[in-house]
Amino acid sequence: MESHDLVAWVVIGLIAGSLASRLVEMRDLGCLATLAVGVAGAIIGGAIVGRLAPDARYGFLGSIVVAFIGASLFLAVLRLLGVGKRRSRGW
Repeated sequence: MESHDLVAWVVIGLIAGSLASRLVEMRDLGCLATLAVGVAGAIIGGAIVGRLAPDARYGFLGSIVVAFIGASLFLAVLRLLGVGKRRSRGW
């Protein structure tokens, strides 16, 4: 993996994670968590698109869309499981 590939993954992960966290309304994510969600979304989205269209080619913007879809699904599942919900202290 070349250094510009790593930079592209980080940029795509940050953009996709940030957009997905706004869509799923989990805005209190930090920078590293947003990056992790975006990269996880890229992996999940890439797996889904790879199954549906194995010969598909998409550029930088397409990669952001795929990562965004995967990150949104990932955050939605986390939200359904109750991860990231604020708990009241009861007072």
